[in-house]
Amino acid sequence: MSTLLRSREIRLAARPVGEPTAATFESATVDIPEPADGQIVVRNTWMSVDPYMRGRMDDAPSYIPPFVLGAALEGSALGEVIASRSAAVPVGATVSHFLGWREHAVLDAADATVVDLALAPPEAWLGPLGTTGLTAYAALTRTAPVREGDVVFVSAAAGAVGSVAGQLARKLGASHVIGSAGGPAKTKKLLDTFGFDAALDYRQGALDQQLAQAAPDGIDVYLDSVGGDHLQAAVGAVRTGGRIALVGAVSGYNATTPVPGPDNLYRAAIKEATLRGMLVTSHFDLFPEWIGKAASWLADGSLRTEQTVVDGLDQAPDAFLGVLNGANTGKMLVRLEAAR
Repeated sequence: MSTLLRSREIRLAARPVGEPTAATFESATVDIPEPADGQIVVRNTWMSVDPYMRGRMDDAPSYIPPFVLGAALEGSALGEVIASRSAAVPVGATVSHFLGWREHAVLDAADATVVDLALAPPEAWLGPLGTTGLTAYAALTRTAPVREGDVVFVSAAAGAVGSVAGQLARKLGASHVIGSAGGPAKTKKLLDTFGFDAALDYRQGALDQQLAQAAPDGIDVYLDSVGGDHLQAAVGAVRTGGRIALVGAVSGYNATTPVPGPDNLYRAAIKEATLRGMLVTSHFDLFPEWIGKAASWLADGSLRTEQTVVDGLDQAPDAFLGVLNGANTGKMLVRLEAAR
């Protein structure tokens, strides 16, 4: 870089109690240094906001360190390399990495992955070809594997993970796929766009009763991204030998008091069902396999995806709050227009 580069970033201004607000975030402008040996500078063009980020805003032990108060947030991003001191990643390459929430990122080339835009458009690498798609694949092939003829229930089914998971369940041999979402527009999308057999609106009456009607003989597999009443209903409906993948619990992320757990876990015991947690970071070895399959399905149209896109770094906090409140269909993305 021949001139000093100035770049904006979004920082964690305060740790939220309950639901984050605008005061949780602050914008700052920083100087971008020249890359050191083995480093690259990336002009970010897309970034992701995801529910798990809420947990990182708390100063509490977890599977991933909390965000640092007063420092830039982090998350998946995609961008163009504009400076490089690495033979492995040249200027002009498009890379994915984990330093989102900023217009420009300086990072070790080893921490970036070059992506092929001839294989899929840039936004796909943060959605179906990124960790959200991999989450669905690992959940339904390893954590709670789908078998031929299974009845599968997916929560948050209109979201980034759920919308892929429902279609993947069918490809893995499920005979009946049920999804839950909030509101008639999203439940219609499940049926018309994503190919679910049944769609439950969790805002319209008791979920356990809706699930019993959609699957009168029970379910074999459940992908849980919600927790709470969704997990309660799934445990009640699971058949003998059923499998439940515990992927997330967005219903409790903003809770300020302990969230009630299912009171019917003994049903899982007498049905010899499996409830197994999963972290996508434990399944990165599946990435090549998943990308090969998913890119082919995207190309032939048999895997349908959607994005909810907001424009500009300043809108990233609102986009994140929207994810927590179910404002998105498919993957929530922020399109950046950083200064060149």
